Amino acid sequence: MRRVAPATVASAHGGAHQGHDGDAHASPTAPHGCACPCRRGKATGHHGNAGGNASRSPEPKAPALPRICIWDSAGDGQVLEASVSVAWPDEAATPRANLEPPPPQRRRPGKTISKGHRNYHLMLNLQLGIRHAVGKSAAKPMRELSRADFDPREKFWTRFPPAGSKTTPPHSSSEFRWKDYCPMVFRHMRKLFAVDPADYMLAICGDDALQELSSPGKSGSFFYLTQDERFMIKTVKKSEVKLLIRMLPSYHKHVKQYKNSLITRFYGVHSVKPYGGQKVRFIVMGNLFCSEHRIQRRYDLKGSSYGRKSDRFEEETGDATTLKDLDLNFVFRMQRSWYKELHEQLRRDCAFLESEGIMDYSLLVGVHFCDDIVPASKMALSTFTSSPELSANMVSACQGSVSMPEPCPSAKDLDKMADHRDFRKPLARLGAHLPARAERTSMSDVDPFLSGGGGFSSGRSKSRGEAYDVILYFGIIDILQDYDISKRLEHAYKSLQTDPSSISAVDPRLYSQRFRDFMGRIFIKEC
Repeated sequence: MRRVAPATVASAHGGAHQGHDGDAHASPTAPHGCACPCRRGKATGHHGNAGGNASRSPEPKAPALPRICIWDSAGDGQVLEASVSVAWPDEAATPRANLEPPPPQRRRPGKTISKGHRNYHLMLNLQLGIRHAVGKSAAKPMRELSRADFDPREKFWTRFPPAGSKTTPPHSSSEFRWKDYCPMVFRHMRKLFAVDPADYMLAICGDDALQELSSPGKSGSFFYLTQDERFMIKTVKKSEVKLLIRMLPSYHKHVKQYKNSLITRFYGVHSVKPYGGQKVRFIVMGNLFCSEHRIQRRYDLKGSSYGRKSDRFEEETGDATTLKDLDLNFVFRMQRSWYKELHEQLRRDCAFLESEGIMDYSLLVGVHFCDDIVPASKMALSTFTSSPELSANMVSACQGSVSMPEPCPSAKDLDKMADHRDFRKPLARLGAHLPARAERTSMSDVDPFLSGGGGFSSGRSKSRGEAYDVILYFGIIDILQDYDISKRLEHAYKSLQTDPSSISAVDPRLYSQRFRDFMGRIFIKEC
């Protein structure tokens, strides 16, 4: 065995073991786990001579630095490779007073669907179906998409009896039928969005149960969240499934052409039909708020004013409360390049939705305040630095357990890095981890409709002087509603009560224009 100088680099191998005298030693079987007798509770000569010298107590020594031990991992007498491992100091020599307590775990949203929950068997059926669908498609070679793959009739039924079958495993739920819509298209979509099939299946179908976010709202939909918070599952109506399948070719073309599209990312469309029960249709999509940062404000913004106010007072709102247009009392200033990219992408996405006859969509915005809502004017210099450690922390979202918030960059900091595109890229992207400055403003300045009139107000929003460094997360949601007969009737009815231009149910062309105009007042560029 050959020793090298002390180092502080760790290896995944545990093949070297730290002796009680501070020296590192190696074992022939170390690559497969340390074979040191001290692990088996037996003393040997290098552990204080536990024979005739057992009465002699060893002299105390200072904790040794970790050492790298290199040994020959020869299984049959020949040198195959060199393995590297680190022998760390004895745990007893490490003063526990200097150990920091582990950070508190963030409380996960929603309620865990455990046994006894009303939707427990639905969750089991859903997990069984997705495991089967993803595994089945992965067994086939990837190929180019054809027109037939987008056909609305391209759907496959699978029967899941409790005892199992040639293609399905046995399960504890009652018999159900599973339908998979356009599987090859959504397989391409998951690849396009860089979703690994194994990660996808593990997140939804692993040992961890799903989280039910809340009781259904006006739409009647249920929402489920995976434990890693990467994926959202939403129950939908038959009309919504038909609309998504109808627009699937143009949707696929749009998101493939514009990688930074803000439109919801769809990963699959399925349905479950329990024996003798009602069919449940659902879609799997990305979660906009998958982040290590706490989302302290949530806004659902449409650009309309009629009925667009939360029924809760400001002091009653919590992290999970979704506020609406008239509750918004901030404007968000961002770096000029981000401002230009945002509004250009909003223009493209709205043009696509308008061409498909879609309306009533929203921009869902999540706001993380970097300093617990302390005005930026009272803050010291930004805590953002260009250290690689911070870069690693900022891009660690959705890749493991949720940690405590890390220092985040301000818009001013990002301005200084405008020329360093390679460094900025892993820190932020359009719609996620986007630094900005939130300026508190009066509600009448943000409200696009002035009292007594339905038109848009002119001029810029006036700041009250309070500003906060924030990180923004946003995307366009609820895109599965066209201007059908029900929305036309809603428009006619509400037009009798208020200004027609202030209600959400308007034709797609007007909706698109009003939506972009409102976002132009909310997201503004740095002076």
